[in-house]
This record gives sequence, structure tokens and C-alpha cells, in this order.
Amino acid sequence: MTDAGGLRVDVLTIFPEAVDTYCETSILGRARRDGHIDIRVHDLRAAARDPHRSVDDAPFGGGAGMVLAPEPVFGAVELFDPPRPLLLLSPGGRRFDQTMAAELAEAGRFSLLCGRYEGVDQRIADHLVDGEVSLGDFVLAGGELGALVIVEAVGRLVPGVLGNDESSGDESFTAGLLEYPHYTRPASFRGWDVPEVLRSGDHGRIARWRLAQSLRRTMECRPDLMEARGGFSEAECKVMAEFELAPPKA
Repeated sequence: MTDAGGLRVDVLTIFPEAVDTYCETSILGRARRDGHIDIRVHDLRAAARDPHRSVDDAPFGGGAGMVLAPEPVFGAVELFDPPRPLLLLSPGGRRFDQTMAAELAEAGRFSLLCGRYEGVDQRIADHLVDGEVSLGDFVLAGGELGALVIVEAVGRLVPGVLGNDESSGDESFTAGLLEYPHYTRPASFRGWDVPEVLRSGDHGRIARWRLAQSLRRTMECRPDLMEARGGFSEAECKVMAEFELAPPKA
């Protein structure tokens, strides 16, 4: 069970062992054991009524592939009563990003329904789930990998999960910027040196250097992010100039 400030996530899938195994490892596994995250994985086949525990059927009108049928999926949701909102992993859903991760972490409770095969019966999307979510414009065999991405991205934002709660605040996309570069020992490796500022002990200057590097990387690698945040502030331009980085073009 989660603590008072924890997160509850339910995942409904035809491969519960695969999802649960991943959720027992690394950060998620530790967070589960420490009670920060309550992840419950449910088998969509639990409500299937035929001897083969079938959850799919051929589509009306013909076509390639199979479709998740409404009866076992509705039955599984009604059996397990997962917390709402219940979100379907679907190509037509809202694009998942750090903003959505923060919204789900703030909500504290949500569930994910993993599609499979050619998709789900439309009545599942229309009458069972509360919304749809997509990781991007590409195709996977099912929603399990997407669900794991969402669980981890949201879980990292729960207080206590990372150990150092400042870590999530510095990560890429949190402030609309890519994260600054990192270095560790040795200070010199094959002739490549760690920037002097990081060895100076001047924490204020280090913070400004990191901001300048985040601005530079975002401007060069993801100009769309920079445009979305409205460009550079006057203070940010001054920080870049301090470290002799090219100012943004007007």
C-alpha cells in the first residue's frame, strides 16, 4: 500500500507477468517496496468465459488481424475496479509528455489499459475508458511498453522515489529545457577535461553555467521547445553572455 503522499497505478494487460517483472526492478521496485508507489497489474483474461480465456475476435467487415473484444475487457475492469481515470494506450490519444506526467502524479491515482493486436473494439474507447494516451507516432505490438514508460515517468515525480527530490526538478523538459551536461571523475580523460567551472566550488556560478548549457542545448537540439516556452528572457540572455555563448537571433 502507498503512504499518504504516494501513487496508485493499475495496469490491465494480457501480459501481467512481463509488466510486473519490470515494475519490480530498479527505481520502481524500490519505490514499491518502500510504499511510495502502489502498482497493481491485472490480467485482462481474468473475465474471459471460454476455455481458452480468449480476449480477442475477428473484426466485423473483415480485415487483417484481431481486435480486443468488449466483453472480457469490460468484465476485467468491472472485476478489478481500477482507480480512475482509466486511460487507453492508443495512437489517437493525447501525446504523453512531462506536463501530463506531472498531472498524473498530482492526481495520485490512475489506471492504464494496454491494447493489443489491431486495436480494441470501439465500444471500449467510447464507453469504458476516460481518455486515451499515446507515446508518439509509431506502432508497437501492444500498449505494455507504453504503459511502463508512463508508470516510470510519473513515478519519478512522487516525493521520496528518487531519494533526492531535487533530481526531478533538474531533468530535461521539467522547465521546458533540455538538461545540462554532466561530468564525473576523472577530471581529465584522454585529453578531454571537465569544464573548470564545475571544479571551482562556486555554486552560484555553477548554477548559472548549467542554465546557460541547458539554454544552448535546447536552442541547438530542440528549437521547438524553445519556441514553445516563448524564447529567451533578458536574464537568460545575460547568463549566456556570461559564458560567451552565442546569443539567440532576434
